[in-house]
Amino acid sequence: MVPADRFREGQDVTAMTFETLLAEPDLYGAKVAAWCGGEILCYQRDDFAHIPDPGLWDLPGGVRETGETLLDCAIRETWEEFGIALPQDAFGDAARFVKFEPHRIEALFLTARLTPPMVAAITFGEEGQQWRMMPVAEFVTRPDAVRELQSCVATWWEGMG
Repeated sequence: MVPADRFREGQDVTAMTFETLLAEPDLYGAKVAAWCGGEILCYQRDDFAHIPDPGLWDLPGGVRETGETLLDCAIRETWEEFGIALPQDAFGDAARFVKFEPHRIEALFLTARLTPPMVAAITFGEEGQQWRMMPVAEFVTRPDAVRELQSCVATWWEGMG
């Protein structure tokens, strides 16, 4: 696995080693920047007032279940939301991030490389309004995307260049 040492200090993202981050017991859940070429897999959240970030563009992921590892959470959530099974060796960088709304939580931001056949196999689940492979530059500048994840994606993508 690739360590998360590309992330710069001073942002909402705190870099640690990949293995250390996966073992963090207090992180709430995981979000995945699943990418293929210059695009990332994202979806538009449902527009319900009772959920966080209604109607915003988001990344796969969610809350960790009891006894579940963060990596298992990321794999399960991506399967449930998009019908694709991410192998462990698809994951690269990882960093802690802070989500401020509706309340402060700390979670794990992961990156995972998708292959074109994986993208072609996507079957959108029951959560959200629509999905798409979105150019990274578009995701990080949209006014209607989850801002904490925009920061994570921008920092990671800049480090890729």
